[in-house]
Amino acid sequence: MARIPFAGDLVAGRFVHRPNRFLVEARIPGSTEPVKAHLPDPGRLRELLVPGAPVWLEPARDRPGAPPRKTRWTLRLVESVDGSRLVSLDTTLPNRLVEAALRARALPEFEGWELVRPEVTRGRSRFDFLLAEASGGAVGGSASRAGVEPRGGAEERPRRELLLEVKSVTLVEDRVALFPDAVTARGRRHVEELAELARGGTDAGAGAQARAGAHASADSGTRAAVLFVAQRDDVEEIRAARSIDPAFADALADARAAGVSLLGRRCRVDAAGVSLLGPVPVSVG
Repeated sequence: MARIPFAGDLVAGRFVHRPNRFLVEARIPGSTEPVKAHLPDPGRLRELLVPGAPVWLEPARDRPGAPPRKTRWTLRLVESVDGSRLVSLDTTLPNRLVEAALRARALPEFEGWELVRPEVTRGRSRFDFLLAEASGGAVGGSASRAGVEPRGGAEERPRRELLLEVKSVTLVEDRVALFPDAVTARGRRHVEELAELARGGTDAGAGAQARAGAHASADSGTRAAVLFVAQRDDVEEIRAARSIDPAFADALADARAAGVSLLGRRCRVDAAGVSLLGPVPVSVG
């Protein structure tokens, strides 16, 4: 299964303070004062980033031609409050895991689909991945046929497209992963536009439909899916956090009713990297 290793050895420390969404302070061995580290997860993380929590930091590496970083460290991992496991705190990592798995054709949920490219704009939003149906397959477990005439037919129809949005999840209560951990207007808009595409609407999916020459339907057009990736392994279900963002939960329920596939995966996290594990069910709360 797909795995993303860390660039080098991580340094263990203790969380001290979070001055803003993207900056933390931590104590590490050999430093008399807390060091500042970039936090690549803007979520609330209140149940994880508590004073004294064990954390793991990666030394920053300046990219050739890029300006020097303001912080010399990046926070990668935090230990769960009960001390039983590590949790990854990088919202970009699930996308890299999913891209690697798609390229390796290692996700049975997308059997019959092939990756076209990451990051594609449709309507008012940019979505994480564009896939195209290869020779017939399924998303979310339902069988389907490719939107292409058999060889020798009088006319070829365009292949169906599938827009995939990936969501990172870290909040877990009683082995249920909850998304989001804060109100997300952007996340709700993504889900609403995917629902519009799944229904065959001409607003969010105008670009795709213009190329396909057909509305989204059971036989042609654009499909849509949301893949929630829990960056920890103690997850048996992924659920919309209705108590935190009821509008998102409603939008997700509407998207499922419209035909958007809701999928879930969990991860194994250790000090060397993060691996994508098996599927978990998704409920709309």
